[in-house]
Amino acid sequence: MAKELKELTKRADNYSQWYNDLVMKADLAETAPVRGCMIIKPYGYAIWEKMQAVLDKMFKKQGVQNAYFPLLIPKSFFAREAEHVKGFAKESAVVTHYRLKTSDDGKDIIVDPAAKLDEELIIRPTSETMIWHTYKNWIHSWRDLPIMCNQWCNVMRWEMRTRPFLRTSEFLWQEGHTAHATSEEAQAEAQKMLKVYADFVENWMGVPVIQGVKSETERFAGALETYTIEAMMQDGKALQSGTSHFLGQNFAKSFDVTFLNKENKPEYVWATSWGVSTRLMGALIMVHSDDNGLVLPPKLAPIQVVIVPITKNKEQLAAITEKLQPVIDKFEELGISVKYDDADNKRPGFKFADYELKGVPVRLVMGGRDLENNTIEVMRRDTLEKENVSFDGIVERVKNLLDDIQKNVFEKARKYRDAHVYECDNYEEFKERIKDGGFFLCHWDGTAETEAKIKEDTQATIRCVPFAYEQTPGVDMVSGKPAKYRVIIARAY
Repeated sequence: MAKELKELTKRADNYSQWYNDLVMKADLAETAPVRGCMIIKPYGYAIWEKMQAVLDKMFKKQGVQNAYFPLLIPKSFFAREAEHVKGFAKESAVVTHYRLKTSDDGKDIIVDPAAKLDEELIIRPTSETMIWHTYKNWIHSWRDLPIMCNQWCNVMRWEMRTRPFLRTSEFLWQEGHTAHATSEEAQAEAQKMLKVYADFVENWMGVPVIQGVKSETERFAGALETYTIEAMMQDGKALQSGTSHFLGQNFAKSFDVTFLNKENKPEYVWATSWGVSTRLMGALIMVHSDDNGLVLPPKLAPIQVVIVPITKNKEQLAAITEKLQPVIDKFEELGISVKYDDADNKRPGFKFADYELKGVPVRLVMGGRDLENNTIEVMRRDTLEKENVSFDGIVERVKNLLDDIQKNVFEKARKYRDAHVYECDNYEEFKERIKDGGFFLCHWDGTAETEAKIKEDTQATIRCVPFAYEQTPGVDMVSGKPAKYRVIIARAY
């Protein structure tokens, strides 16, 4: 393991390669035999399961119910919403046949030309079209509203450039789809769900975010407004970490979804959709981790505490195990996930490096001398600090330490983010400084032309009009025209 850790690329040398190395070496995921896809390994999936469980409870607290809709969507559904199909056409994977057969010589498996579908099917890149086709059957009166559905599923977007978790052709996510009687109710729902995402990402993932609204160019295809949370990675790039969309009546009109209001008059339904994906795994890795491996916030760590005994013989192991067992039991009673690693097939040094690489928040070590002295070694992963402490009260000490680590990883990330937010209204200065990363708070004249020029010149994009910063009038740094907005501009994943 020590040799493997030396092979982990340093962040300062090549941040992108460091990330790829870490995903593989920490047993989070590996590349699949299908282009652009990944295999999420058990340790990586355990983190996703924790994320999923927390978010699912948060959604249900808002009155959302889970459902499931088909993976395959008739191509004709996409044609009904012009902006939607425009946004996803280049990424769509299409099913054209429903059967294979053996070639005449028996050597090859080929597509059966006689099994061509009457209508081609799209492997869902997102589910608005299928869901709004379904909602037409569910909604008739104002009494049927609101509908608050979410589904946990996979989607397919045929990406040209892929990276594990951050951008893959197939990925896991949740997509919420709500239907409302009024525009005000739908807009409030879209903004409320954005706050749910921000709450989760900050208080569970330990990742600070900036909430805001996307520019028209950066909106979700078919939305009237897209709200976003943007996080900063350790290389200064932005990662869009969750979005919530006010869809207006676009999909209701496309699929003729109407309801009779309280005055018994027909109206089109108002809609939202919102989602986060396994991209959050990428944020978790890139915001907190270091050159030694993963750093996981305790709330999402599959193993929160690992205990390693160091013994000379079976008798000593039995004595240490007897002393530690009540502590292990107490951790489990408190809901703290603990692993007691007394396996004899790996040396202690190997175990230490492995658990460090995998980001286990707290490591406890007890040897023969500790047993005699009633002490135990405690190491925290976020700072790599360790100390020998009294065994008495170790459960409460570790419980408090986990809380402290959770707070510390967030504060460290927040301080880094805040130190790399810059006010800038000089375009030449901006073009030079954006190369080193960071969030730039700049005045914008609101035009797509200016937005396109910034992207062409610098590969940076307008991430959002942020809610947290005062919207003072000024002058656009590119066009020199009056500007109503200050926006966050950054290079992004």
